[in-house]
Amino acid sequence: MRIYVADRQILDRVLERKRKDEEKPEQVDLKAVLKEILSWANKFVPSESGSILLDDPVLNKNRKKSGLLYFVACFGKNSSSLVGTSLPSTMGIAGRTYRTGRSYISKKAVEDRYFYSEIDKKINFQTKSIICAPIKIRNTTVGVIELINRLGKINYDANDLTLLRIFAGYTSTLIQNSLDAKRFGELSIRDNLTGLYNDRYFFDRLNKELSKALRKDSDVSLLFLDLDRFKEVNDSYGHLIGSQVLTEIGGLLSAYFHGTNAVVARYGGDEFVVILPGHGIERALEYAEGLRKEIEAYEFLKFVPSGKKNVRISGVITSSIGVASLRANVEPHGSSTSAVQEVLIKQADIAMYRSKQSGKNRVTVAEGKVCPFL
Repeated sequence: MRIYVADRQILDRVLERKRKDEEKPEQVDLKAVLKEILSWANKFVPSESGSILLDDPVLNKNRKKSGLLYFVACFGKNSSSLVGTSLPSTMGIAGRTYRTGRSYISKKAVEDRYFYSEIDKKINFQTKSIICAPIKIRNTTVGVIELINRLGKINYDANDLTLLRIFAGYTSTLIQNSLDAKRFGELSIRDNLTGLYNDRYFFDRLNKELSKALRKDSDVSLLFLDLDRFKEVNDSYGHLIGSQVLTEIGGLLSAYFHGTNAVVARYGGDEFVVILPGHGIERALEYAEGLRKEIEAYEFLKFVPSGKKNVRISGVITSSIGVASLRANVEPHGSSTSAVQEVLIKQADIAMYRSKQSGKNRVTVAEGKVCPFL
């Protein structure tokens, strides 16, 4: 028996029950486990074909699901053309099971008012009987597992349904474990306060981007940002308010670079770094200047933690930014990627301090090229 599983893009989408991330720190071999679940389900309840369908959890602009069930794993005649496609969640016995959250047996599918014949037409198949069970996570139905046309018996029975429910439970556990693994990986690379990447991820990612740039003779730019007068806010209003400012900065940076390939991280304290893969010094300077203006114009602390009076600070918190790029400020000369990385960070950091020394609330571009050996 050959089992077909949807490609990674579909699997990622139906498991997108968390914030999107540019890189998945944990990759679970969903294909192998989905295949095994269907394989064992077919061994215990032999059938001509079967499928696992999962819903699309990504909400549209109206905060509603798309109303689609994706065939993420299938076996049987012509199932290769079915996997990866979708079925409206309002249609068919699978749709009914999904909507009601209750298992279902149809012993004569063609006479069943819930039967959806379009799938048969699409894959040139004849459905005679169906058994279907819901897949649930924390009492919420997220999909179904179904088997079609019982082999070795005249029809499906209650024992078959009990067995299928067990495999639906296995599928639920698989999905939950996959989500937990992804969340654990996400937490390991995120800063708890700002939601941005942490310094550990920053160093690893910058090393990878520099390796790629050196190999392909392309560019990478780096912004090094420090908040101006942040200590005054901490001293005047307390560390709780200071933490709120950092949280808001995290949101501002995320929004500003949304839709770009930038990697934004908290470097430590009130310092932040931005990797701009593929961008030269001029484009990086444009990003930095736009960001400086955004921070300068932003009104912080409109809403503060319960029990505290709203502070509403504007024009106090500004930023000093340093800009450096691989091509403009580093002379690799066959140096290791780690050595190049150290020089690039130092160049951006020095430029940031020059912004501080020149009056703050400004952008400074690193000067000249530095060789890691010198």
